[in-house]
Amino acid sequence: MACSVADSGFLFLASKQRPIHSTRITQVASSGTYCLKWESLPQIRSKQKSCLISLRKTNVVRAVAVPIAPSSLDSAEDRKRLSEMYGFRQIGEPLPDKVTMKDITETLPKKVFEIDNGKALKSVLISATSYTLGLFMIAKAPWYLLPLAWAWTGTAVTGFFVIGHDCAHKSFSKNKLLEDIIGTLAFLPLIYPYEPWRFKHDRHHAKTNMLHEDTAWQPVWKEEFDSFPALRKAIIFGYGPFRPWMSIAHWWLCHFNLKKFRPNEINRVKISLGCVFAFMAIGWPLIIWKTGIIGWIKFWLMPWLGYHFWMSTFTMVHHTAPHIPFKNSDEWNAAQAQLNGTVHCDYPSWIEVLCHDINVHIPHHISPRIPSYNLRAAHQSLQQNWGKYLNEASWNWRLMKTILTICHVYDKEQNYVPFDEVVPEEAQPITFLKKVMPDYA
Repeated sequence: MACSVADSGFLFLASKQRPIHSTRITQVASSGTYCLKWESLPQIRSKQKSCLISLRKTNVVRAVAVPIAPSSLDSAEDRKRLSEMYGFRQIGEPLPDKVTMKDITETLPKKVFEIDNGKALKSVLISATSYTLGLFMIAKAPWYLLPLAWAWTGTAVTGFFVIGHDCAHKSFSKNKLLEDIIGTLAFLPLIYPYEPWRFKHDRHHAKTNMLHEDTAWQPVWKEEFDSFPALRKAIIFGYGPFRPWMSIAHWWLCHFNLKKFRPNEINRVKISLGCVFAFMAIGWPLIIWKTGIIGWIKFWLMPWLGYHFWMSTFTMVHHTAPHIPFKNSDEWNAAQAQLNGTVHCDYPSWIEVLCHDINVHIPHHISPRIPSYNLRAAHQSLQQNWGKYLNEASWNWRLMKTILTICHVYDKEQNYVPFDEVVPEEAQPITFLKKVMPDYA
C-alpha cells in the first residue's frame, strides 16, 4: 500500500509491488490521509521496504490504474516471490535460447522410452478395477455419499482417457493396431472420438503455447472478447467459474466437425465418430432400460462430468500461469515452450494412481513417446539435469485461484489481463471467485 500524507507533504511508496494491476483511493477519516490500495489477486502478505520522497504540499492525490508487466524471471528473488503469489513451488528460470529439444532429449535415459506390455496391461487392470468399484459404490451408496462415489468414478474413468492418450502417442504397446483398438475402446465410455482427438492433440504437442496454432486452450483474444456482449458474458463465465468444465465445449466444438480435419484424416475421423454414435445408440438405451433416466444420470452423466473436471483441470494447470507466455510462431522456441512453459503438478496419491501419472507432464512434452508408466523416471532425470528451469507446483487453492481470476485476455507485455480490469462492470463472476475462493497454497 502507498499512502500520501497531504499535510506533511511526504509520500510513502512501497517497493516491489505485485505485478498486476489496479489501484483505488480511500481517505482515512478526516485526517487528510489518502491511500492507494493495490487490488490485484491473489493477495500475499510480504515484507516491503519503503522510501521517503519529499513533495510539495498538496491536498489531492490522483492515481491512474496502469498495467504493470510481470516482474523479470531472471532474478531468483522475483521468481520466489511470484511462486508464492501464484501458488507454485518453483518457477523455473528462463531457458537459454541456444538450448534445443535435442539437447534436452539426449539427457533422458533410454530406458524411459521402452514400452513394457506388462506395465501397460497393469494400467488397464487398474482402470477397469477402479471403475467397476466406482459403479458398485454408486449403486450401494446412500444419497449423501453419492458425491464421493461420483468423484472416485469420474477420476477412475479419467484413467481410461490416459490409456487412450498413450495409444494415440504410440507409446502404449508394440502392436500398433492393438493400440488403435484399445484407444478407441478406452475413449468410448467418455463419448470421445479417438482419431479426431489424436489429430488435434498431435498439433498441440507440435505447437505448444504457440499463439495461433496451439489446439489446446489459449488466452482470450481482445477482438473476440469485444465482438458481442452476449459472447463476452459467456467467455467470462467460461474462463471463470465454469472453467473446470470447459473441456466439454472443447470436446463438442473441436472433434465432431469434419470441416476441421485434413482430407487425408477424414476417413479415420468418420470411423471414430461411427464408434461413438454406436456406443450412444446402444449403451445409453441399455443403461436407461436397466436403471431409468435417474440411473443414466447417476451411473454415466455424473462420472462423465467428473472426468471433464480432471480433463479441464489437468489441461489448464499444465500450460496456464501469468508468467507462461503464448508466442507468435516467429518468436516461438520449442525447448522453451515444452520444458519452460509446461508445469509439473503433484496431486493426492490416489488421483495420480488412477490417472496414471498424467500430472507428470513435462517429460511428456519433451517426448510424447515416453509411456505414462515411465514418466516419473523421466521427470527425475529432468530434475537432475534441468531442474532450475522447471515449473513445479502442488495442487492448491491459490494456484487454481490464480488461473481462474487472472489468466484471461491476451496481452503481449503482461501475457494476461484479468476480465475485471478489461470490463470491471461485467466481471462479477470473477470478483465473486476472488471473494469466495481460499487463498492458501
